[in-house]
Amino acid sequence: MTIADASLPRTPSFRLDGRRALVTGGSRGIGHAAAAALAEAGASVTLAARGRAEVEAAAQSICAAGGAAEGWVLDVADLDAVRDGIEARAPFDILVNNVGTNRPAPFLDVSVADFDAVMALNLRAAFFVAQAVARRQVAAGLAGSIIHVSSQMGHVGGAGRTVYCASKHAIEGLTKAMAIDLAPSRIRVNSLCPTFIETPLTAPFLEDARFRNDVLGRIKLGRLGTVEDLMGAILFLASDASALMTGASLLIDGGWTAD
Repeated sequence: MTIADASLPRTPSFRLDGRRALVTGGSRGIGHAAAAALAEAGASVTLAARGRAEVEAAAQSICAAGGAAEGWVLDVADLDAVRDGIEARAPFDILVNNVGTNRPAPFLDVSVADFDAVMALNLRAAFFVAQAVARRQVAAGLAGSIIHVSSQMGHVGGAGRTVYCASKHAIEGLTKAMAIDLAPSRIRVNSLCPTFIETPLTAPFLEDARFRNDVLGRIKLGRLGTVEDLMGAILFLASDASALMTGASLLIDGGWTAD
């Protein structure tokens, strides 16, 4: 006795063929890995970053592997350039809002300049990149997916990270509120919240043996993350596999926030 194929539930597709994706901070680290994952699943990916040579090399590496990618020289803190550039391009189905920075310091030592620099990139730029992409999605009637690259630090506190935590907690609130506003347009908004991932951004901090050991002591699985640990999660959030998921946080933190 056989069961007809029609009686079986079908796994939603993780494929992204025919879709366009924008990845900010796409020239290295998490952004480059996100772009590679999306391209491997069939998306045409635009990698945005400030450095021409680096972003073009990153895009070429994806093309050399058989994907479709282009580099876009963009400073996401330049809101006019963000708006004009997104308006000049065909609308994106997917946004990975990845650019971010950190300037750790004890709360009593945080300067206005450091506060403004972190908030300008982690929150202000992320907000208005997402707004520009979403406006184009709504105008085109696209059922899009917006993925904010947040952090486990958007769910907990951390010594010397008051500004970074404030920016990432704000991203978590933004994710939920955007999801409510954009749901009628069939645009999903979720956040990805990694633990410490070995990237050029984290390398200077992790070179400190005391800091590295403290981090490893808090990650229940006992190891730092790699960009490969995030690629499946990004593909999940971008694809139809997460079609009923919006306003949510996907924690890839090795158990950091479990207690």
